[in-house]
Amino acid sequence: MSECSHDCSSCGESCSSRTAPQVEAANSRSEIGKVIAVVSGKGGVGKSLVTSMLAVNARRSGKRSAVLDADVTGPSIPSAFGIGERAVSDGESIIPCTSGTGIPVMSVNLLLDNATDPVVWRGPVIAGVVKQFWTDVAWGKVDCLFIDMPPGTGDVPLTVFQSLPVDGIIIVTSPQDLVSMIVEKAVNMAELMKVPVLGIVENMSYFVCPSCGEKHEIFGHSRLEEIAARHGIEKTARIPMAPELAALCDEGRIEEYEGDWLDGFGDVFG
Repeated sequence: MSECSHDCSSCGESCSSRTAPQVEAANSRSEIGKVIAVVSGKGGVGKSLVTSMLAVNARRSGKRSAVLDADVTGPSIPSAFGIGERAVSDGESIIPCTSGTGIPVMSVNLLLDNATDPVVWRGPVIAGVVKQFWTDVAWGKVDCLFIDMPPGTGDVPLTVFQSLPVDGIIIVTSPQDLVSMIVEKAVNMAELMKVPVLGIVENMSYFVCPSCGEKHEIFGHSRLEEIAARHGIEKTARIPMAPELAALCDEGRIEEYEGDWLDGFGDVFG
């Protein structure tokens, strides 16, 4: 094996740096129950939307939920919750911003001078920032922390699975034929890191005609149940293409959404 450069992003070796668990302690001013990572094999499937909705659902069920935005190069969680202010430090810890209904949120966008500033960092630096969101942020008492992961299986997912005590993952997909392969990659990574898959959410699953009420599977027939059964995943959910849902997210009002699509995931909140 060649000499280690400490840069996993350019290395194909399966060494101890990649596989050995090194769970970090949370910030001393944090008391966190369950940690759930929301993942996807590819971008553009609505992972951040689903993460936001899960946090809202948990809050509505009486749980103290929070969101850690680990998608550093494409952060959208603050926008979905309508958070425009910057996170601050009190000299000891970073204080997360809070949504209108009291959901703590931490994202790199809350540290930038301008939300549109690009984050042009290498993988190990980004992974280090995500780890700091766990160790340096005073989350307070939280029943369920949702982590909005970047798509794929690169440095950040590896860091999260190795450094944070993740209790399980929820996979977000869309109804295309290649979804089976993408889900399988996510499942295999979860198995490699010994993290259980709690469920699959299929976003943009269908469209309900406002005139006749009929469901149309625009992207093809859903194979969600088939894929879930193949991998032994019990919980599934289908979210429709809903213009009103997209509008709430774009307007920073995701906490106002109405719908029971994710109600079946209630028991994963702890």
